[in-house]
Amino acid sequence: MHGSGIPWSDASGMRLREWLHMDRDHFYNESQVAIVPMGFCYPGRGASGDLPPRPECSQTWHPKLLPMLGEVRLTLLIGQYAQAYFLGERRKKTLTDTVAAWREFAPRFFPLPHPSPRNVGWFKHNPWFDAEVVPALRDAVAAAME
Repeated sequence: MHGSGIPWSDASGMRLREWLHMDRDHFYNESQVAIVPMGFCYPGRGASGDLPPRPECSQTWHPKLLPMLGEVRLTLLIGQYAQAYFLGERRKKTLTDTVAAWREFAPRFFPLPHPSPRNVGWFKHNPWFDAEVVPALRDAVAAAME
């Protein structure tokens, strides 16, 4: 994303669009999909990927931007930082537990792991995600797009 200026234009985005069963044209259709980052400023690189989003960025921009989106039918909470911000104390002890409890947050929110290739180990240890969560996610996305 940083090189192209287009969010989710990398391997993570390919996996995310696969989960959603959505092609690039639909995914980047601004009249149907809003891509809102947790941090609106790049936090820099850490030892194992990007650093956590800087809290002042989301605290500054989310309250101004989110009301401007109009009718939001579904919000994908991708990764632990989005889950913490939107679910607060409702989130579970771990990201895995939060994702496994996705039904508790539906239909408004759908918590997901980050689709990064760095998370291949997580996907291997949690085969229930592809078997159970991805089909439900696709159904939720299809319903939201109607």
